[in-house]
Amino acid sequence: MPDIPYPDLSDRPREMSCERLIPSTPAALFEAWTTRFDLWFAQPGTLALTPQAGQPYFFYNRDDWGRHPHYGRLLKVQPHALIEMTWLTGNGERIGTEGAETVLRIELHPDGPGTRVQLTHSGFPSDDALAGHIENWPLALDILADCLRAES
Repeated sequence: MPDIPYPDLSDRPREMSCERLIPSTPAALFEAWTTRFDLWFAQPGTLALTPQAGQPYFFYNRDDWGRHPHYGRLLKVQPHALIEMTWLTGNGERIGTEGAETVLRIELHPDGPGTRVQLTHSGFPSDDALAGHIENWPLALDILADCLRAES
C-alpha cells in the first residue's frame, strides 16, 4: 500500500493527550473505536467507517451532544493496538476542530485485567479548539468505559 499523506501540522503545534485504564480487552476497544463507534460516540445509523488505512470515514456524534459532523481518513490501523486518523469536526461554526484536519491517535496497551487507552490529539487551530477537546476527550473515554462495562 502506498504511503498515506499526513496533514502538515507544523503551523498548528497545539496537542493534548489523556489516558484511561479501561476494564476491557484490546480487541473490544478496537471494535469500539471502529466498527462499533456508534455504541458510545457516533449517532446510531450515521457511521460509515471501514477500519483500513487509507479509507475515509464519516458520522454525526450522538444527538444528545449536539449534531456535529465528524469526518476524515484512517492513517494507520493495527488491529487491537493502534488507530490513527485525521479528525475534522464542525458545522460551519467555531466549534470542534474549526474545520482543520487534525490527527487523532489511539493506542491500546494490555495492562493487567484491562487495557490502557492512550489518546493523543494534535494539530488544533486555536486555543479554544484545544480547550474544548481537553475537556471533552476524558469525558468521552469515561462514557466508552461505562458502555463496555454495561455490556459485560
